[in-house]
Amino acid sequence: MLTARARVRRGAKDEAEKPFWISFADLMTALMVLFLVVMGVALLAITTHVTEREQQEAQHRKDVEEIFDRLSQAAARHDGIRIDRARHVIDFGDRARFAFNRSNLTVEQEIVLRQFVPEIIDLANSNLGRKVMKRVVVEGYADRTGSYLSNLNLSLQRSQRVLCAMFATHSSSLLSDLQKESVRDLFLVGGYSFNASKASDEESRRVEMRLEFLGMGEDRPSPAGEPGTFGECALP
Repeated sequence: MLTARARVRRGAKDEAEKPFWISFADLMTALMVLFLVVMGVALLAITTHVTEREQQEAQHRKDVEEIFDRLSQAAARHDGIRIDRARHVIDFGDRARFAFNRSNLTVEQEIVLRQFVPEIIDLANSNLGRKVMKRVVVEGYADRTGSYLSNLNLSLQRSQRVLCAMFATHSSSLLSDLQKESVRDLFLVGGYSFNASKASDEESRRVEMRLEFLGMGEDRPSPAGEPGTFGECALP
């Protein structure tokens, strides 16, 4: 009799505990499902963000290539000017060579530069150019003759001479005031001594224009000064 009662009591206890364990198992299952849903949504959001970023980067690269395509078309209209896509450089070749230890350009060389620079300005001020073009760095170079610092100064003067040619007031193919403002806002002078010398001294005494492009989400710097305040070239 006692055994029967004990069995009855144990059975009643088991029956009382079953609803609790079933509810706990359901809770754990629900939490696992919720965790999987949250992880799925998070992974989807990350994947979507990465895909959009990749699409933007691909479009940016495409825009840069379009800039080089248009520059190449412009360069084809001017003898001796070449576009180096790998280095992002406009190479003027013999059209912008300097004599030994000199920073002066000939009248013909200045005219060539003033004829081509408006092509750069028009492209930079186009809708495509404003999206990706940051600035144009005018880089002057010297040969290996002489000291480093003297050649650094000489290469800087050669870069500056190109900018002075853009702001000339007495010659042929002069730039308009609006174009000069674009040169002032877009172009930057740089001197590089003989750090990138060519095979011969003659080829090393040169000037190039290197294109810099905006990064993703970057805006072009604001204009540098007031309209029409150009000044005079300080080089003799």
